[in-house]
Amino acid sequence: DLSAIQNELRTKSWLVACLCAAWCDTCASYRAAFDQLRTQHQDKCFAWIDIEDHANLVEDLDIENFPTILIQYKEKILFFGTMLPDANLVHRLLQSLDQRLQESGLEDMTTSIQISSHPIPANWSMRQSLLDSSQT
Repeated sequence: DLSAIQNELRTKSWLVACLCAAWCDTCASYRAAFDQLRTQHQDKCFAWIDIEDHANLVEDLDIENFPTILIQYKEKILFFGTMLPDANLVHRLLQSLDQRLQESGLEDMTTSIQISSHPIPANWSMRQSLLDSSQT
């Protein structure tokens, strides 16, 4: 629900998005586990984004494999790439990023982008795209 995601983004600094497609059997089997992560990370906004239903959100990106995970803190993308459909991997990555953020601050956090050879456009933000998007 886009309006629920937008409301959460107004109060939460973290965005954890799974970019998927409805036809992808791997994504379908992964969804319940991804949704369960919300209970372990209540300080973060979780979004399940079907790249075909919400093409306007990802039109600047080249999503080739599923599931693709995007983790953004405020306006900085910390991770963007394909992951095995294992919620424990995302859980451990979030714990690691959270710890590094607390230890070194956002300025010293590096971005890990593991997608195709197409770079993310400068100043692109999934968080801002979600906030700017209107319900259709």
